[in-house]
Amino acid sequence: MAHLPEREAVGTLLRHVLELLDGDVAKVYAELDLADYRPRYSPVVRALLAQGPLPIRDLARAVGVTHSAASQTVAQMNRAGLVDLTPGADARQRLVGLTSKAHELLPVITAEWSATTAAMRTLDSELSMPLVDLLTELTTALTRRPFRERIADAGLPTPPPPQLQDRDDLV
Repeated sequence: MAHLPEREAVGTLLRHVLELLDGDVAKVYAELDLADYRPRYSPVVRALLAQGPLPIRDLARAVGVTHSAASQTVAQMNRAGLVDLTPGADARQRLVGLTSKAHELLPVITAEWSATTAAMRTLDSELSMPLVDLLTELTTALTRRPFRERIADAGLPTPPPPQLQDRDDLV
């Protein structure tokens, strides 16, 4: 078994789990000759298939990421020839749509999605609860009460406000 981070290093452990999952999915893509396709593209492709071309802001909301993260992913997908950007309703808006290359890859990508979903079910059967349920529960709890509040409530003193300079010091 691989060496795990210390139990209190939860963020490190979460990143490690994500690396294990995404790393193996990326290996599958490479084996399927989809070397330019990344695991982070799948939610974008699924959203665009379901809703059609979307402004980046709406795409970010549909995928559940920040505007910045969606914009970065779209830029990578554009370089890979998977999405096109077209002008939207106003000069600031760009619509993201799937290219013909993305549509040609859909049978392979869809087969991978199905296999990954089935693999996740087998992994879930080895866990005390399905991973998606735990992550949903965690997200709900942190949305209800942010971790920063929890840290403060655990006794970390808040820093004092910055000191105002004495007016005599300004002369």
